[in-house]
Amino acid sequence: MRFDIFSLLPETLLPYLNASILLRASQRGLIDVHLHNIRDYTHDKHHTTDDMPYGGGGGMVMKPEPVFEAVESVLGKPPACPVILLTPQGRVFNQKIASELAAAGQVALVSGRYEGVDERIRQHLVTDEISIGDFVLTGGELPALMLIDAVSRLVPGVLGDPTGAEDDSHASGLLEYPHYTRPPEFRGWAVPPVLLTGDHGKIDQWRREQSLRRTLARRPDMLERAGLSDADRKLLERIKKEEG
Repeated sequence: MRFDIFSLLPETLLPYLNASILLRASQRGLIDVHLHNIRDYTHDKHHTTDDMPYGGGGGMVMKPEPVFEAVESVLGKPPACPVILLTPQGRVFNQKIASELAAAGQVALVSGRYEGVDERIRQHLVTDEISIGDFVLTGGELPALMLIDAVSRLVPGVLGDPTGAEDDSHASGLLEYPHYTRPPEFRGWAVPPVLLTGDHGKIDQWRREQSLRRTLARRPDMLERAGLSDADRKLLERIKKEEG
């Protein structure tokens, strides 16, 4: 899986990319991350990447020339892979989108700064716009890292457990069940007995019930899209009756 990130501050991405799972995935050739500084594609002595907005108003706007030149110099004209602008105006990122991008094999990420980008970048260069939530950040670098992390987890071999991503919250449409580890009792709080039985059938049933309980309590909106089985629906009805 290849990621090309176009940013005014690519050095800010390096500490996270050079640690833990992403570093190991890169070393093993499972992901390939390329950082591109948009300023390298300017042609004036000040390396200008922004200018005042036409019509007035506060803030500065990222100029189209260096962004177009950066993306097209690296990826061709037109680019052969999805080009994503990270912006609060995009569709909200979720696990389904992460799966779509993982299947693409290569994605390019454009990290905005300042007041925003020239509208011609939206209209004629990027192919998608993604937001990580209904709030505003200083730039698109943190969203880029979040997207890379989420997508990389879906690349075969990146996680030590080959089925690890399947159980994550949102992967199945539900929140994940609770986890416990040693010791079996801590400050009087015991691990649920079923997890100590070794009976994987009962453990799976317990985990499914806990996922349903947790999703009902914290994100009931997800249940409408979760694709529940008949057994799940019956279990959910019982949970609702128990909890009144």
